[in-house]
Amino acid sequence: MQTKLYDKNGKESGTVELGKKIFDQKINKSLIWETVNALMDNRRKGQASTKTKAEVRGGGKKPWRQKGIGWARHGSTRSPIWRGGGVTFGPRPRDYSTAIPKKKKMGALLASLSAKAQESKILVIEELNLDSPKTKNFVQILKDIKIDKARTLVTVDAMQKNMLMASRNVPNVILKRANDINCLDVLTAEYLLITRKGLEKLEQRCAVKK
Repeated sequence: MQTKLYDKNGKESGTVELGKKIFDQKINKSLIWETVNALMDNRRKGQASTKTKAEVRGGGKKPWRQKGIGWARHGSTRSPIWRGGGVTFGPRPRDYSTAIPKKKKMGALLASLSAKAQESKILVIEELNLDSPKTKNFVQILKDIKIDKARTLVTVDAMQKNMLMASRNVPNVILKRANDINCLDVLTAEYLLITRKGLEKLEQRCAVKK
């Protein structure tokens, strides 16, 4: 399986071979579905929250003396039965995280990469070393490759400061290291643009953890 290879300026310079062990695997849709759901659950954060009697501000002073005035006994105005007091058994932030076995995550990643390869949506570039952190220089490379309008996952072997600063203002670009991408990153992007060294890193990662 081959894909297009571009030089550092975004000009097509030939083709590069994609390893069958990574980019030509069986596409297990149920495994992808399960892994994507788990990854999205792990991104979710519980928002509903109420304060208990211990967390509500104030209430340090006893409202009135314990005995002798005929009123009910109270130790704090922050009691749940008082207006402005704490909430009894109220909602608390919920943990939605789901554990994903490493083999399942790797299997889903290989399946998503294979799906992208079958669609010819994986492109390889020699390198992405920018001399200055200018967004226009980075966008020009994407324009030359003709993917500047598409949502693109740019994958590199190591994060560089100029590249990070140049890409962070481009709304349709996600920049990640080859060791950090997952199946959700691959599936939410229309194109995967990966450097040659990034491709080598990805192959090493999949060979070790498969």
